[in-house]
Amino acid sequence: MTRADFIVTLAAVALLPYLYVTQWGSGARGEQVRISVGGKEFARVPLYKAQRLEVPGALGVSVLEIKDGKVRFVASPCHGKQCVHSGWLTLSGEFAACLPNRISVQVAGREPRYDAINF
Repeated sequence: MTRADFIVTLAAVALLPYLYVTQWGSGARGEQVRISVGGKEFARVPLYKAQRLEVPGALGVSVLEIKDGKVRFVASPCHGKQCVHSGWLTLSGEFAACLPNRISVQVAGREPRYDAINF
């Protein structure tokens, strides 16, 4: 490895933590949750009001819980329960979906959080 290779590698290693913290690390807290069924908006609900919502989907009713500024799938009639295992969503831009039941949940806020998909 030449001296120039070493300097470039060192610069890249030093830059990665900075990029992680500023671009991907901490996103803004969400203010509301957008619930869609079959690609159409079903409801917009504030995250500050604790409640349980029953959302009808293609397979049946999915249950969402909103509590302490977070939202999650509690129950769903789908087979794999990937939506339930996705856990709590808190930051603006976070997303979970029950694809078999055609229900999606996205946290919305003032500043969207960047992820690896954004260009």
